[in-house]
Amino acid sequence: MGLDIRLPIGLLFSIFGVLLIGYGALGDKSIYARSLDVNINLWWGLIMLGFGLVMFVLGKRGTKMKV
Repeated sequence: MGLDIRLPIGLLFSIFGVLLIGYGALGDKSIYARSLDVNINLWWGLIMLGFGLVMFVLGKRGTKMKV
C-alpha cells in the first residue's frame, strides 16, 4: 500500500482549520459574547491547522524514507 493515512488526515484537518480560521476572523464578533469574548473558532482553527500540518509533514517524511 502506497497511501499513508497521515496524508489525507493532514489535508482534511488543514482544510477544516483554514475554514475555521476564516470564519473566526471574518465572522460576526457578537456570537462570542457567550464564551466571554473568546474567539473559539479562531483558536480551534489554529489548533486544527497545526495538527493537520504536523500529520501531513510526518506522512510525507514517512513515505520518503520507504523509497
